[in-house]
Amino acid sequence: MRILGIDPGLRTLGWGVIDAVGNRLGHVDSGVCQPQGSDLATRLLDLHRLLSDVVARFGPDLAAVEQTFVNKDGSGTLKLGQARGIALLVPAQAGIPVSEYAPNTVKKTVVGVGHADKRQVEHMVRLQLPGADPTRADAADALAIAICHAHHAPAQALRIRA
Repeated sequence: MRILGIDPGLRTLGWGVIDAVGNRLGHVDSGVCQPQGSDLATRLLDLHRLLSDVVARFGPDLAAVEQTFVNKDGSGTLKLGQARGIALLVPAQAGIPVSEYAPNTVKKTVVGVGHADKRQVEHMVRLQLPGADPTRADAADALAIAICHAHHAPAQALRIRA
């Protein structure tokens, strides 16, 4: 099963693709989408195009997106929510089921601690995915989201069948 993890962002959207066969995980690729343009509509359009290219190139079976947490800056949270909309829309347009995970769930699944810092997450991603060398924290976070989904997807499938 090929899983696409997405760490939404309006300036930098991280993505990571892994293969999951039983309990074995393998790194496929990771990177970032950095939209161009100064206005919001152009950046969102560019994010859609860039992420659509990733989906077309790697053909994932499942996708997982990190949920937005609300912070002090309401305007920033709203803009991040719009980038999340693109992150949810692109795989859905391709007919790929999309799941969402809270940041603490991702960290707890990958690191074992729900309040782990970015260095700990990146370290555990490298340990769990030999050969993975994410160049940006956003790409490492996206791989962590994909790992999280690999661990939670079987349980979700069992709940759906029940």
